[in-house]
Amino acid sequence: MKKVLIITYYWPPAGGSGVQRWLKFVKYLREFGWEPVVYTPLNPEFMAMDTELLAEIPDGTTVIKRKIVEPYSFYKLITGKKGQSIKPGFMGNRQQAIGNGQWTERMSLFIRSNFFIPDPKCFWIAPSVSFLKKYLKGNPVDAIVSTGPPHSMHLIAMKVADTTGIPWLADFRDPWTRMYNFKYMNNTRLVEAIHKKMEKDVVQRADAVVVVTNVMKEEYLELGPKRIEVITNGFDQSDFEGVNESPEEKFTITYTGLFVRDRNPKELWRLLGEKVKSDPVFAQDLRIRIIGQTDETVWEDISDNGLDNNLIKMDYMPHRQVVKWQQSARVLLLAGGQEPEAKGILTGKFFEYLAARRPIIGFGPKGGDMDIALTESEAGAMFDYSDYKGAKEWIDGQYELYRSGEVPVMSGKIDRYSRKGLCKNIAELLDELTKKRN
Repeated sequence: MKKVLIITYYWPPAGGSGVQRWLKFVKYLREFGWEPVVYTPLNPEFMAMDTELLAEIPDGTTVIKRKIVEPYSFYKLITGKKGQSIKPGFMGNRQQAIGNGQWTERMSLFIRSNFFIPDPKCFWIAPSVSFLKKYLKGNPVDAIVSTGPPHSMHLIAMKVADTTGIPWLADFRDPWTRMYNFKYMNNTRLVEAIHKKMEKDVVQRADAVVVVTNVMKEEYLELGPKRIEVITNGFDQSDFEGVNESPEEKFTITYTGLFVRDRNPKELWRLLGEKVKSDPVFAQDLRIRIIGQTDETVWEDISDNGLDNNLIKMDYMPHRQVVKWQQSARVLLLAGGQEPEAKGILTGKFFEYLAARRPIIGFGPKGGDMDIALTESEAGAMFDYSDYKGAKEWIDGQYELYRSGEVPVMSGKIDRYSRKGLCKNIAELLDELTKKRN
């Protein structure tokens, strides 16, 4: 059986969407002739933990963990957040860029952006390259995979592949310089140029580049990759084995996962608030269930629209529990980025929502990859963040079905998004890369 070295920052017991993609590929790679060897930090900065995911790592999998030094301890010290996990907003957003927020956060963002390139994991690059070059001499592999962000993982793989000549696949779960929040990172022109040079080097020097959306593919084609393929995220049917939740009694709109400031659907809260005020029956029926780390501005907007009595807040929970709440929802809320660059973002949560087979109301750029996938899957509808009228008509329609006793089950055309099938695509690509070198 051939071996593949997978360089990833996110690995159990870390929780969240960044873990799922390569945890699931590792789960199935052996079935397609590849033995995974995972290289990951010993002491990473977790946004969330999910120890239940450890059970999904196949028995006997080699997982190499090496200590990483990160600057977040300094950030927490100067912002008074010692002992707290890093929130996703620290990665840059419009409010920070235009000067809102605490001066310590603005200063921290500037330092993070201009002194830690390409990201705060950069101190792990040199020691990882040194260790892996030695490790691979006694423990050879047939291919290397790096997955980012963080994009420091790609720089580790690039240096190791350059030295060893081992075929290298660079997997981009999100864009690099065209990520929607990159323009808010307060990079100097020099630093921005360095990022673009690094990105181009990775794309051109990798034996193959994998991206998760068609928009990303078009963007990266401009950089001249040797080969580029789209292999989306997906859902793992085994996550839903033994899960057969009935819809909640109330008309429940459920959101799961990180809920950041830039993905706050203000018009949805407004239309729900107006409907609650004008319709006492709807006020009794409506529940808004939000599960996971959530920006304070989301809570504020929900409260400002008089929806406190309809809101159920739930903390981050293990993935196996989350899928039960997804399946029991009457409507699933999907929030993509509001920036034009978000057209190329197709979140991992989208595919879990598909597998739950409940109607999805999405907010994000029309004509983007998520809008197209949602339409093709016949699983719901996508609206611009400003489309009050369209979102209201859709919610009204779903509520009418609820009052009539109907339980819509979205059959959906979703087989193409099976994690196992997508893993087969990865394995076949690795097969081709190794054949070219032999």
